[in-house]
Amino acid sequence: MNSFQCLDEFTVFLREEFPQAKLPENWNITLEKCPPNMNGDLTINCFRFAKDLRCSPDKTADKALEFFRRHRDVAAAEKIKAFVNITLAPGAVYRDSVARPDSLLAASRLPDTETKRVLIEYSAPNTNKPQHLGHVRNNTLGMSLTALLARVGHDVIQINLVNDRGIHICKSMLAYARFGNGVTPESSGIKGDHLVGDFYVKYNSALKEQLDELRAAKPELHNESDEKLFLETEIGQATRKMLQDWEDGDEEVIALWKKMNSWVLAGFDQTYKRMGIRFDHTYLESETYLLGKDIIADGLARGVFQRREDGAVTIDLGKMGTKVVLRSDGTSVYITQDIGTTLKKYSDYEPDEQIWVVGDEQILHFKMLFEIMKKLGYPWADDLHHLSYGMVNLPSGKMKSREGTVVDADDLFDEMVHLAGEACKERYGDSVSPDEIAGRAEIIGMGALKFMLLKFNPKTTMLFDPESSVKFEGDTGPYVQYACARINSIERKAAERGLKFATDAVNWELLSAEEEKALAVTAFFYPRALQLAAEKMDCSTLVDYLLELAKAFNRFYRECPVLAADSEELACARMALCHAIREILTDGLKTLTIQVPEAM
Repeated sequence: MNSFQCLDEFTVFLREEFPQAKLPENWNITLEKCPPNMNGDLTINCFRFAKDLRCSPDKTADKALEFFRRHRDVAAAEKIKAFVNITLAPGAVYRDSVARPDSLLAASRLPDTETKRVLIEYSAPNTNKPQHLGHVRNNTLGMSLTALLARVGHDVIQINLVNDRGIHICKSMLAYARFGNGVTPESSGIKGDHLVGDFYVKYNSALKEQLDELRAAKPELHNESDEKLFLETEIGQATRKMLQDWEDGDEEVIALWKKMNSWVLAGFDQTYKRMGIRFDHTYLESETYLLGKDIIADGLARGVFQRREDGAVTIDLGKMGTKVVLRSDGTSVYITQDIGTTLKKYSDYEPDEQIWVVGDEQILHFKMLFEIMKKLGYPWADDLHHLSYGMVNLPSGKMKSREGTVVDADDLFDEMVHLAGEACKERYGDSVSPDEIAGRAEIIGMGALKFMLLKFNPKTTMLFDPESSVKFEGDTGPYVQYACARINSIERKAAERGLKFATDAVNWELLSAEEEKALAVTAFFYPRALQLAAEKMDCSTLVDYLLELAKAFNRFYRECPVLAADSEELACARMALCHAIREILTDGLKTLTIQVPEAM
């Protein structure tokens, strides 16, 4: 990781002053930004490392104060308890941060000895309907975590496990067989996953009618749940038979299944492409649902599992309870195939770590899965992780797919782009062509959506407001994009005036304003923000940092004229500072899978 030169020399000083500590070769000190209510640029918290030195925090701070007060790069140093606040000389601030933006960006990569091969499974849609807002959050979390881990040096594999079989898939199939009249995506002009989703809604309308009729005919069933009465309806029985026919390989049912699945998968591909997602491998549950049975049989023989009196196979998971892994009739439950696919993914890719991006309603399921894999004796089972996330709602309320009131992903994308386009028109009027507005709107709208979904810790249940998310002011993606676009504008205008800068020829000593220095110090912490976000598997950490840097840039921009600086030399120094900030912001947004328009 990058460091200020004075800190590197302070580390050497401590090794010499405390030889008895026998500090490891990779030992280092973590810098922090000085709190805004104190004097200084950086803070060294001696509480954090005094124990390593076998010295009291107070005496450690005394040594630190002594060192920094005489260091050539330090303008001032003060001690408050065991904290030492240091004010850097202007030249040192820029030399060790923004003067070398390429080095700063490269410093975020982990040493090769710390990188891993990571497999991330996310999205996992069902082929009976289009993807919705919940999938958009899942996809955004998965693709951005992939980009983040890759950015710091990990080898990341993106996996999708599509649920393309089961009773819910047969619901759409049966509705199409009864009400479809041969319609296709081509004949209707409707995207394939939307067309199949329409039949899923039709199915549930028909089911509701039959349930209402059943309850009217048998008042004693009035309080029974829909699930319990499902197989007492004609349409429920027909759906169950279709599933049995599918499992028996009925040619007509299989042909219908293949046709409708192909429509949905083609529709999903369009959704993924618009989001910028490319999976390395897509597994289909129709090909994996029988996996796991042989593992259960082996575990049963080794005493990992037990056979119950009714014939079911179970496992005792302590406080989590007893889990059935095979029904009494020998059929799989959902965790059976998860055991099988987990082993298959490991066999296919041999990752150091596997991550599932799945909603928090599945927390217990994954705890059970991971514990079962450990009990089965797989040595890599300690490196299985569930990245759970909370529900996302809109101001209009929750989503209900069965009633057709789901917030469709594609419709949401269109709405975001429309709102961004209206914001661009309001700002520029007729001075920008419609095609240019459309191009900007796609980047801004999709960026605003991703940024807002990543702004919150994944575990948070969040309210997503499309209109607020596309505003150019506030804690939004467009606010950060606009900082980049503003710097692009500065560089275009500078080029028109023939004003150029060479980073190695910049006189950084000229940048003495508080806003300039604060901006450079904030930029210095970019590699740490990246690595911390990757370590926590939480992109909201990076979002917070980018907002902080964009705000620091806008404070600088208001107070320190760039092209209207007092001298050409000062203008070049400020342009070099702007250039470095634009590189960091662009890199950070790219890590969040967000593009930056040339102009806003």
